[in-house]
This record gives sequence, C-alpha cells and structure tokens, in this order.
Amino acid sequence: MNPDRPGDVDEVINYVNAMNYGLQRLAELPVSVRLIREIHERLLAGVRGSERQPGELRKTQNWIGPGGAALTGATFVPPPPDEVPVALSSFERFIHEEDAFPALVIIGLAHAQFETIHPFLDGNGRVGRLLIAFLLCEREILQKPVLYLSHYFRRHRPRYYDLLQAIRDDGDWEAWIKFFLAGISDVAREATKTARRIVSLRELHRRLVTEEFGRATASGLRVLEALYSFPIVTVNNVVKITGSSFTAANQLIRKFEATGILTESTGRVRNRRFRYDRYIELFSD
Repeated sequence: MNPDRPGDVDEVINYVNAMNYGLQRLAELPVSVRLIREIHERLLAGVRGSERQPGELRKTQNWIGPGGAALTGATFVPPPPDEVPVALSSFERFIHEEDAFPALVIIGLAHAQFETIHPFLDGNGRVGRLLIAFLLCEREILQKPVLYLSHYFRRHRPRYYDLLQAIRDDGDWEAWIKFFLAGISDVAREATKTARRIVSLRELHRRLVTEEFGRATASGLRVLEALYSFPIVTVNNVVKITGSSFTAANQLIRKFEATGILTESTGRVRNRRFRYDRYIELFSD
C-alpha cells in the first residue's frame, strides 16, 4: 500500500487492475471458480482484507451482521466452510448450463447465489460486483464493461440487502430479479448519457486544440486522446506520449492549461500533476 494515498484509492486501483486482468483472462478461461479466486487475490493485494487469505476459499465460518456482532447476533450465516466447494461447483454448473432463462436473469440469479455462498473471508461484495461485469462481457451483452451496478447497489443499499435476505428466508427470487433488472436499465441509461457527453467533450476539445495549439496541434491531439484513458498526467507522461523533450512537453502542458483543458492539482513547483477536470466531472455522480 502506498503511504501517500488513502486506502480507498488503493482499493479502486486494485478494482481496476482486477477488472482488466479478468477481461484478459476471459479470452482463455471462462467465468469459473478458478478465475474468481484469481480475481479475489488481486482485489485484496495490499488493501482492506489482505490479511484474510486472498485467493483462498474460507476454511472457517463467517457471518454478516452489525459491526462487532457475534455469530449469535448475525443477520445471515453463509454455508459452513466444508460446503463451500460443493456450492461453488453447483454455481459454476449453473452459469454454464444451456440458458433456460434470459441472460440478464441468469446473471442476476448468479450474483445472488454467489453472495449467499460468501466463499471468502473478506471481499465477497467486491468480487460479486465484478462477477456481473465479467458475465455481461462473457455472454457478449457488452463489448466493454461500461455498466457498473456498484453505485446502484450503494444508492439502494438497504433494499439490496433486504432483497438478498428475502431470497434466503422466503425464496423470493422474483422481487430480487425485478430490482436487478431495474438496476441494469437505470445504469444503462446513465451510461448512454455519459457516453454522449464524452463524445461531445472530445469533439469540443479537439476543435480547441486544432484552433489554438499551432505547430503543436499534432502532439496536442495525441495527448488529448491519451487523457481519455489517463485523465491525470505529469510532464514526464507527456514526454512519453509525444516523444518530445521535457521542455517541449512542458510548453504543451502550458497550452493545455491556458485553454482550460488541464488544471494543475498539486500546488507544487516540482512533481506537478495535471487533471482533465471536465472529463473527470462527467463521472462525479
């Protein structure tokens, strides 16, 4: 863990790395217990839960309840550890059976099933949310993991937990599936709006660079394109992107600042970082 940044930043970095790793692995390995364990190991490396056997199925009983609650005060007790491998084997067979239901319904059922098995000592929620993205991509519903239900689940957290528990207590799968599909619809609409805003912003700033950067236009456009993958940059990053000298990269950064595309974020004289705030703000919700 980097001592200069908060733990939640490291968790986000791990989440992104685990996502990218999983998408690469899908080219050679289906969504499976093996892949889930590999993802879990990367998610927990050096962050919250890293001391709780990353990548290993739990060998002790866990439970869900209020902070500090003992087993007797738990709101949900997952299967005992010796039943976890059997439950995961059934889970794996289920997600690869001939589709008896629409794909989105199967993915919703799979998420609830995974969270009920709760196979790890920590990080089950993080893995379960990534699982949704992997299944959407594996079934070619999405080409890229642009639908993230994490915010939807967080926004409706009490409802999310209540519906999962209603499955366990009463077998009420229908209410959960309605909630899950509503979330897919909600997040898809938000993603569509965001994508349109990104395209508009990109075209606006491409015109601005073309009109204002003079001889540096070609380098400026290369940097602008890179900002959509890495919206926080340093002068050294610009050197690598453009293949120019440090002095030329520094002058290019100044043009980005002068046009309001980039903003210096550290307040320092050395080791400065520059943010593409207009782009970052599109994801602020």
